[in-house]
Amino acid sequence: MRTGSISRKTKETAIEVAVNLDGTGEYDVATGIGFLDHMIEQFSRHSLIDVTLKVDGDLHVDQHHTVEDSAIALGEALLQALGEKRGISRYGQAYSPMDETLSRVALDISGRPWLVWKAGFSQPRLGEMDTELFEHWFHSVAQAAGITLHIELLYGQNNHHIIESIYKGFARSMRMAVELDPRKGDAIPSTKGLLGKGTIEA
Repeated sequence: MRTGSISRKTKETAIEVAVNLDGTGEYDVATGIGFLDHMIEQFSRHSLIDVTLKVDGDLHVDQHHTVEDSAIALGEALLQALGEKRGISRYGQAYSPMDETLSRVALDISGRPWLVWKAGFSQPRLGEMDTELFEHWFHSVAQAAGITLHIELLYGQNNHHIIESIYKGFARSMRMAVELDPRKGDAIPSTKGLLGKGTIEA
């Protein structure tokens, strides 16, 4: 089983996260931000990556530290679970329709973290979550996990549909990318002979 677990504690947050790349999409998520919990649960269910994530953050200040640090810890756990990335498909992509909305997500587990974000919202909050923080969450995951991640909203109007479509697309892309390809055996999917790690500071 390809698993990872991270314990991360700062003056702003205390986080425990565990993932299983070969899971069934089971989750136990509590960040203190209900809408973020819902999105991470969507990620787990549609990627089939089991996720346990508990966050005690300084929400009395604002949501920024909880959102950022939860993404860093999740990304670090994914990176740990991937190990040397032997045999993985490496690339993933998905179109995700949700009613009037369609998004496109493509990623490469490359060791070269990057985020291209082409999406926006017409309201400042969804539930109690600030919509400006979604881009930052994906940026932090990509940096910590060493993923090249492209996210594009093709069209859509309902803000809930937009972000849920994006999270589901990310999930399905990750499911594809972390799958073990039997034709590759235990080969690292790079002509360099290795794939790098994320670069975000712990």
